[in-house]
Amino acid sequence: MQNPIIWHDLMTTDVAGAKAFYAAVLGWTFDLQPPDYHLAQVAGRSLGGIMATPEDAKGMPPFWAGYVYTPDVDSTCARVKALGGSICKEPWDIPGILRMAVIADPSGATFNIMQPFPGGDMQSPPEGAQGTVGWNELHAADVDVALAFYVALFDWTKGATMDMGQMGTYHLFQINGKDAGGMMNRHPSMPMPCWTYYFNVDGIDAAIARVTAAGGKVVMGPHQVPGGSWIINGVDPQGGMFALLSQVK
Repeated sequence: MQNPIIWHDLMTTDVAGAKAFYAAVLGWTFDLQPPDYHLAQVAGRSLGGIMATPEDAKGMPPFWAGYVYTPDVDSTCARVKALGGSICKEPWDIPGILRMAVIADPSGATFNIMQPFPGGDMQSPPEGAQGTVGWNELHAADVDVALAFYVALFDWTKGATMDMGQMGTYHLFQINGKDAGGMMNRHPSMPMPCWTYYFNVDGIDAAIARVTAAGGKVVMGPHQVPGGSWIINGVDPQGGMFALLSQVK
C-alpha cells in the first residue's frame, strides 16, 4: 500500500491567535483534545491541529508539519536509516491514539510518521473542501535524491515533470493514483530544505483579503500555475509559513 499524507499540524507561539487567524482565513472550527491540542476541523471532521511550542523547542519559529501514515512506525524508522535519512525524535506513543516519530530525509527536510491505534477516528473531511490540504510540496537540497528516498520509503509514484527554467525541474508525485504534490530544488534564498503545505480556498483574491484582514501577509503571489490553479505563499501573524491554493482567482 502506498503511504498517504493524512495529517498536518501547526506548532506556534500563540495558539489563540493562530486559531483566530486560520478560522478567519480557512473557516476552521476547533475541538480541544485534552490537555492542550486543538483539532482543526472542516465539516465536523479533523484534518490536523494546532499546539503550543513545547519548552524543549522554545525559540523555534512557528511551523507546519505533515504526517505520513504507516502501519508500523518502528519498522519505517529502520527503513529511513537504511535509505539515508535520520530520526529526529525516536518513536513514542500518544496513549490510545497513535504512535509517531519525527523523521528527516537525506537532505534534512523533516516530516512525521504516524501509526493510528485501532478504534481511532481518522475520518478525513471531504476531499477538496475549503480548508483542507490540497497540495504537499518539498523544497529539497537535491530533488533527485529526495524523490528516490520517498518513492523507496513510502512506495509513492513518480508523476509528470515540468521545466521551470532557472528554477529547474518540478517533479510531481502520486499517492494511490492521484497527484498529491511536487518536489523541486529549494531556492537559494530558503535557509534549509522544507515541506510546504497548500490549503484549499474558494477563490484566491477573496482569500488574500481574509489573510490581510486577519493580520497575515502575502509574501509571494498570486501566481497561476500549470493546470490553471492559483496560489499564494503567506505568513500568519505569529510567523508561520503557509500556502493557499484555489481553482479560481
